Amino acid sequence: MGFFKKEVAPAAEDPVTDEKYDDVERQGSQHVAIAEPSSVSKHSTKETDPEKGEVQLVEKAEMDHHHHYLLHVRAKKCPVWIHADSISSSILTGLPAGAYGSGNDQMSAEFNVDNSGFPWLNWATTSWNMGAALFPLVFVPLTENTGRMPGYFISYIMFLIWLFPSAFAPNFATLIVTRFFGGGASSVSINIVGGTITDIWKGPHERSIPMSIFGMTSVIGIALGPFIGGAIQRNLDWRWIYYIQLAFDGGCLPIFWLILKETRGDVILAQRAKKLRKAGRNAYAKSELNRDSMVEMLKISFKRPTKMLCTEFVVISFTLWVSFAWGILFLFQTSITQTFQENYGFSVFQTSLIQLAISAGAVIATIINPLQDRLYLNSARKNKERPGHPIPEARLYFAVPGSLIFTAGLFWYGWASYPHVHWSVPMLGVGAVGIGIYSIYLAVVNYLADAYEKYAASALSAASMGRNTFGAFLPLASPALYRNLGFQWASSLLGFIGLALSVVPVILLLKGPQIRARSPFMSESTYDEEEATSRKSSYASRTGRSGHHDRGSGMPGPSGQAVPAAART
Repeated sequence: MGFFKKEVAPAAEDPVTDEKYDDVERQGSQHVAIAEPSSVSKHSTKETDPEKGEVQLVEKAEMDHHHHYLLHVRAKKCPVWIHADSISSSILTGLPAGAYGSGNDQMSAEFNVDNSGFPWLNWATTSWNMGAALFPLVFVPLTENTGRMPGYFISYIMFLIWLFPSAFAPNFATLIVTRFFGGGASSVSINIVGGTITDIWKGPHERSIPMSIFGMTSVIGIALGPFIGGAIQRNLDWRWIYYIQLAFDGGCLPIFWLILKETRGDVILAQRAKKLRKAGRNAYAKSELNRDSMVEMLKISFKRPTKMLCTEFVVISFTLWVSFAWGILFLFQTSITQTFQENYGFSVFQTSLIQLAISAGAVIATIINPLQDRLYLNSARKNKERPGHPIPEARLYFAVPGSLIFTAGLFWYGWASYPHVHWSVPMLGVGAVGIGIYSIYLAVVNYLADAYEKYAASALSAASMGRNTFGAFLPLASPALYRNLGFQWASSLLGFIGLALSVVPVILLLKGPQIRARSPFMSESTYDEEEATSRKSSYASRTGRSGHHDRGSGMPGPSGQAVPAAART
């Protein structure tokens, strides 16, 4: 048959491969997928329809010319398409996170909020980041069934809708509430980008440049915010920060509608199967035959990240590491304004120009990153655990100097913050911090994706929750910290914390294989069946128990945690 083949469903259910539910697992908050689209076992678990007879499976190899062209030619030969995707989601939707603070003085006067003793106006930034931490856990997994494009456009439209009440807010409480939902919608849109990248580019070699650019846009989308907001409020009311974003982002919507196409292969197949059913065929895509309920998927989306954040050393340590760096990204929006206004008498707009140094640092790190990717890919020749596969710890080679540059930048920025020192000197320290933030962020995303494979999205969700939580609350401490300790020692305190956290990648480089061998999640996370058996044996020998020792209770999995429903027999 042209688009499908006939296959009779067996009377007894065959176990379905672990990969079926893995696509849900690949999406969390950061969301970086690491494998091919989902599959099921050779035989479907769906009963034969008594009226229509045999079930006709629509398969990827039998896609029509249009879909084949979309996934294999247009996507791979036109990288501008995915770059537009990243820019639209990561920069445009990230700008309001940083642009908001530029209107503090005007909002303080209009809403009668005293921002001198405690940064009360920062609660709107806190609400934005808390929405960004929570919403992806609920809504990003839905794109596994509905497709990427509905997720993009619904979240993008909701993002635009929530900009309206922020722009016309009659009081400060309205800003706090509306920015919570705006931040959540923004984060959903950003988190879908990682899944789209892996829909198109397969394997670490192909994905390295797109993921590198995605990491850059994630950082500079927030870092550019103060500059955009500062430029607008220079001659206009603070509400114009929202008016202009509404006009520009809204104007981009029809362009994105024309450019962006569905990339998720099993969703395209399901759409094709639906058309065939309307034509009278009993056709189904494999992804339709063994699909868990949405409630079940959402349970796993919440439970697994929590379990990993409490029990997995790698997830705990990496979450602390990247969360502190992300918190500094938001803390600097307050600190740089405070420092450069007091030392050099800079205006809000002038301080926003200084914050461009963070974006410049991220761009420099992006240009250097291909060297890190080359070292990572070359590590496959040295891998004794999985010959031919890159070593996960090779993702951290540049993260160690990157983390030290981040720490050095904090000390540099602090001890150069004197009125008699030219303003460009502390600005260079800010740029060094930008290099470090990018290096840490990209290393965490890539390492967790490589080490946890099937469970990557849960690990990334845990890191994302920590990241956005630090971004929500750390800036609240900035004014008092720099006022009470002074610019030098306040930055030094942050620098010492950054230095302590710099041991995280060092520990993984030295003890990574041993740590991975002791992890119940990593023992079950690989897609390679032989490797999975080897990991489980290694885990059992080290701990005296099997990774599946408690499969009889509730939702089975590592140490009692839920595993993909398709893995159950």
